[in-house]
Amino acid sequence: MSAALAAVLTMLVLGAGALVVTLRRNRALRRRPSNVRAFMRHTDRERWLPGHGLWVNDVFAFRRSPAGWNETILWVTSASARTATEEERSRLRRIEGHPAIATFMLASGGSVAFACSAEDRAELLGPFA
Repeated sequence: MSAALAAVLTMLVLGAGALVVTLRRNRALRRRPSNVRAFMRHTDRERWLPGHGLWVNDVFAFRRSPAGWNETILWVTSASARTATEEERSRLRRIEGHPAIATFMLASGGSVAFACSAEDRAELLGPFA
């Protein structure tokens, strides 16, 4: 009986440790200098993926929430911004007010759309503002 109890306690401690690591990584992700909370959508998909991004010269690094184990690195050649349509607003309910949509043209030839709050529009456009 005591071996089973020790195994259960070990699993609980390991699970709690993993939870603490995940929460600390999420907090560190949100507090990076020049961090932008945004939603990413590939042009061929409909779903908006939440996360956080930041600019380093003409490269935009985007990490999904909450744990952020994978980071997407995008070499951006140009960017343009616009106000979200009614249909896009309905899908972006987590963004208060009027969301701004930025389309990034990539050096690889594709494009990616990002959505953020209107207040963060200039930060989302980064060097292309």
